[in-house]
Amino acid sequence: MALALVDRWPTVAPDRLLAELAPPARFADAAFCTYRPDPAEPSQAAAVERLSAFASEVTTGSGRGWFRRRSPLGPSGIYLDGGYGVGKTHLLASAWRQVHTAGAPALFATFVEVTSLVGALGFAETVDRLSAYRLVCVDEFELDDPGDTVLVSTLLGRLADAGVRLAATSNTLPGRLGQGRFAAQDFLREIQGLSDRFEVLRVEGEDYRHRGLPEAPPPVDDATLRALAAQSPAVALDDFSALCSHLAALHPSRYGALLDGVDAVCWSRVDTLSDQAVGLRLVVLADRLYDRSVPVATSGVPLDQLFAPELLAGGYRKKYARAISRLVALTREAGTG
Repeated sequence: MALALVDRWPTVAPDRLLAELAPPARFADAAFCTYRPDPAEPSQAAAVERLSAFASEVTTGSGRGWFRRRSPLGPSGIYLDGGYGVGKTHLLASAWRQVHTAGAPALFATFVEVTSLVGALGFAETVDRLSAYRLVCVDEFELDDPGDTVLVSTLLGRLADAGVRLAATSNTLPGRLGQGRFAAQDFLREIQGLSDRFEVLRVEGEDYRHRGLPEAPPPVDDATLRALAAQSPAVALDDFSALCSHLAALHPSRYGALLDGVDAVCWSRVDTLSDQAVGLRLVVLADRLYDRSVPVATSGVPLDQLFAPELLAGGYRKKYARAISRLVALTREAGTG
């Protein structure tokens, strides 16, 4: 029987969630020396210099014990803000690597993974476990609902008070998190408190994934897609609509495990999504595919038409733009053009 993601119902133990909180495979070898700043964007080179210095500050801190647990004066961390595809994840993974290589405990997680960890362990145990780290890195920082606003603000505040240094990336300045998504004014105190925890570095530039590259390959027909899927038992072939329905039945913390042992995915009859919930679930899957460098081949509408105009114009537009950017890059890796 052909491999299909819709036939998988993975479970993920809390210990696995913790063990996997490190840079994904795509960024496993990321280092400051391998980041290529765009000469036309001086903010990129400046970010390398400042973040590397910050990582050095983390590793030369006050050590263990009572003094280790005193919170630092001023901002507790660095916040990299910028458009998608300017290399923020590479920079964040580089900071993690510098601290980790120096022998200090460091953790790297996406925002979704952090909230999933709280859901699996509970808030108190999450604070206790993460307080053992010298550095906690949070990639793709988003506050999508009031509950997450309070949860993450409180969690990071507890960690900062315990002496943990923080580093984060996002497409949104911390003082503007939540705008266009919910009644941000009702949670201004929590958002402002979170903003005060960070020194903000703006990283300008164009999406490196498409810098100087050809246009994404067009979708293939269904017969070609089936032939691609038949080349290996590790290639998953799914009807796009059925896959979207399957994602609704799985917690997003399981999307990574859904791809265990999968070398590539093929989606047939891709259609434009107009439902916000469906679109956001696909964004999470796109992130997990990109993290694991899993090529994507599709039939149906082109991927730049994956999300309806009203979604691309709404409060989550940056998430959708990032997903399109990453999926287009993965279609190039599939070599269907």
